[in-house]
Amino acid sequence: MTILVTGASGHLGANLVRRLLDEGARVRVLARPDSDHGALAGLDVEPAWCDLRDLDATRAAVRGCQRVYHCAAKVSTSAGPRRAIREIYESNVLGTRHLLRAAREAAVERVVVTGSFSAVGHVPGRPSDESDVVNPFERLLPYQRSKIAVEHECLTALAHGLDVVIATSCAIVGPHDYKPSPMGRVLLDFAHGRLRAYIPGGFEFVAARDIVEGHRLVMDKGRPGHRYIFSSGHTTVDELMAIFEEVTGRRPPRWRLSPPLMAVLARVSSAVNTRLRPNAPQRFTPGAVRLLRQGRRADTTKARTELGFSPTPLREAIREAYADFARRGLVPAR
Repeated sequence: MTILVTGASGHLGANLVRRLLDEGARVRVLARPDSDHGALAGLDVEPAWCDLRDLDATRAAVRGCQRVYHCAAKVSTSAGPRRAIREIYESNVLGTRHLLRAAREAAVERVVVTGSFSAVGHVPGRPSDESDVVNPFERLLPYQRSKIAVEHECLTALAHGLDVVIATSCAIVGPHDYKPSPMGRVLLDFAHGRLRAYIPGGFEFVAARDIVEGHRLVMDKGRPGHRYIFSSGHTTVDELMAIFEEVTGRRPPRWRLSPPLMAVLARVSSAVNTRLRPNAPQRFTPGAVRLLRQGRRADTTKARTELGFSPTPLREAIREAYADFARRGLVPAR
């Protein structure tokens, strides 16, 4: 059996590919030819370098595969500029449409698509579960809109006979983070003393090993057309800073700024960066601040009861992430 993993050079994909290889699977990896493939160096995989926006190339990559994990996505907390928004749509929505069409034409047994917790509805006062839908009249980031549209593409493919299931991920923390991910960059900044301030708040985080396990469980046990939320637990920013201090040996930032002040600073920073560095990825955005302020929580009951999902401590995932950065010479060894 040949298994295709899209987004294989990304954080989730790199961890999933290693798990599949450990299980003895024959793995074909799909990534853009111009992306950094360092996460796949030395692995016994079959490369399929292509852009999912190219339907014919996608068909060639899928051909001969029995199962597909679609982990590829353009992630962003920015609301612009227009060119970046177009790229998010084309990469996430159009790319998924092409992949699902190619999978259906190739008679793939099952496709697991990585979903985003941002595409799950937020209900103040209680944790969100798989039945909660996003209010379309709320302020939504382009990335959120794209991942909602991705789920509609999955349901359309299901209606046309493709077996597809969604594994919904929260913010991932763990090793083999080569790009690195937003959380990986925060850990690196903390370790090097570049993180000057933070705001109170919290979010749902998932250990890399847990979201990989979630994808494997969904592939083997998930119900067609369903989505399953995977999280290692809600963690406040204060708790995160304490774990970072424990893992890195550095003191946390002295400045704990109020959310309203941080929101103003984020708007200014985003506006300046959009004008002066339009092609550079932005981390400190109004969207990121808003997500932290919401303090969203996830209900993983469905994944636990139907699939047997059992999350592991986030602290260990942060230790693994730091150790991997140290192995690659990006932070001091401890």
